[in-house]
Amino acid sequence: MNYLITGNLGYVGPILCKFIKAKNPEAKIIGYDNGYFLNCPIAAEVLSEKPYLDLQVYGDVRDKDKLSKYIEKSDFIIHLAAISNDPMGKEFEKVTKEINEDSSIFIAEESIKNRSKSFIFASSCSVYGQGSNIPRMEKDNVNPLTAYARSKIGTENKLIGLNEYNQTNLTCLRFATACGYSPNLRLDLVLNDFVATALNSSEIEILSDGSPWRPLIDVEDMARAIFWACHRDSGKQLEIINIGSSTWNYQVKELAYSIKNILNENIKLKINKNAPPDKRSYKVSFDKFNNLAPSNMTPQINLKESVGRMVKALKPFRARLDRQNRAHMIRLNILKSLKQKNLVDENLFWQ
Repeated sequence: MNYLITGNLGYVGPILCKFIKAKNPEAKIIGYDNGYFLNCPIAAEVLSEKPYLDLQVYGDVRDKDKLSKYIEKSDFIIHLAAISNDPMGKEFEKVTKEINEDSSIFIAEESIKNRSKSFIFASSCSVYGQGSNIPRMEKDNVNPLTAYARSKIGTENKLIGLNEYNQTNLTCLRFATACGYSPNLRLDLVLNDFVATALNSSEIEILSDGSPWRPLIDVEDMARAIFWACHRDSGKQLEIINIGSSTWNYQVKELAYSIKNILNENIKLKINKNAPPDKRSYKVSFDKFNNLAPSNMTPQINLKESVGRMVKALKPFRARLDRQNRAHMIRLNILKSLKQKNLVDENLFWQ
């Protein structure tokens, strides 16, 4: 069985490769990544990947001729590559549509043409945008507020509009907000930011008023869901599924208090009560996922365990987790730096 993972050198990829090999040791894994974030890892394993990765290809998902050759060789296509959050989408709106939406449709169509077993699209619960306190379900109306969210729902809608799927299962996984330890760590994610700041300064600063709702999911449980989606024998040929756990729906301020309690240290909380409310606020229902997937493929990691893994990994570096020294773990900072050094152009093509 051959797996192709686009964006494999990002935050999720290293955990996913390890998970696939643990479940399917005979699997052949091809990674396809443009290498923007090669200098971000805090652990060497993300680059060596020796036991987990069979072939690393460096390339842009907009390079259709190059990418199609590897799609032809693969049974399972896992599409993670993306401009991966709201700040990056705002800074690079045109590129976000090209990479997150246009390239995603091309990859899906190539997967179908080559009769791959599965195409997995990493979508996002951010498509719900601004919702009520009633958990959002897959058939509810969406309200994407950012270029990133619009690119995700745009891809979903175009996948629905495809004329045929041949023998390929298509699964759009609307992930809750990612969190937890990865060798290629991101600190532009809310839980990860709170933990790193608490370790460095014994303080958690909430820039908003703390009222927005966010669902979260540990990166290992993301890998678990992706593996299940590759091999699922339940649901329709095309499925759109919220991925997360109902116990992980948190208000931002509630999440901060929970992290403080888990760390059991003298952590100060700073909440900007005068900040305008963040419109991005949504609770999410994961009933469909629980009904389709076996219990061992739904989230297994709780908040305490996720925070504990982060603390274990970051404690040796706690003195270097101030805002300046951890800039390389903020994805937008990396893209801006590459552009300023003329290593990439305004469309994020390597010079």
